[in-house]
This record gives sequence, C-alpha cells and structure tokens, in this order.
Amino acid sequence: MSNHANNSSPDRRARGLEAMKRVNGRDHVGDDPGDFLGMTVEHLFAEVWSRDVITVRDRRLLLLGLLVGQGLDDEIELQLDAALRTGDLTPAELREIVVFLTHYAGWPRGSRLNSQVEELIARVLRS
Repeated sequence: MSNHANNSSPDRRARGLEAMKRVNGRDHVGDDPGDFLGMTVEHLFAEVWSRDVITVRDRRLLLLGLLVGQGLDDEIELQLDAALRTGDLTPAELREIVVFLTHYAGWPRGSRLNSQVEELIARVLRS
C-alpha cells in the first residue's frame, strides 16, 4: 500500500478535479492505476494550481515559458490548447508569446512554437 492512499481525502480529490477541469478546460476521464494520477490531482491541482496568490493565467504563462525553454513540445501543445479553450489566452496573445519567447528560447524553439500556435489557431477556426 502506498503512502499516498493513506493521505487521500474525498474533499482534496474533489478540489483537485475541479482545479484540473479549470486549468485544462475539460473533465478528466478515467482513473489510472498507481499513485501518479492521485498525486497529480490531490497535490499539483488541489494544492498548487488552486492557490490564489497568482492567477491560473499567470501560472500558465510561467509554465509555457518553462516548457518552451526546455523544448517539451507535447506539454506545450496541451497548455496552448487549454489556454485557448479556457479563454486564458487569445490567438493574438498566443502569437505575441511566440514573438517574446523566441528572443529568449532561441529561433529553433520559437519556430516550433510558432508552428504549434498557428496549427492550433487554424484548427480552432475550422471547427
């Protein structure tokens, strides 16, 4: 038995799932075996993303900068999509983020980010 299972509470899980929905713009589907999902929901979302000192939008901007700097394309795509879906960022703001981060993360990463942003915007406009 894991330590996480002993520290879990229905209230914390509910708060985490609600925060996860707000951040990701959709309900979480399924329940993965093991402790990873529980820790993600009950700590990262219930305790970190839920804090009110800075906004979810500000957290997302910080996270995008970090992800672009590290070149973590899969997570960048998830965050860009969620930012647009939740209304945290507009297409114009996403394009401005590309311009800004390119100067700090470098042109190769900026070029990849630009492609991700433009593909996302085109997909949203088609739907």
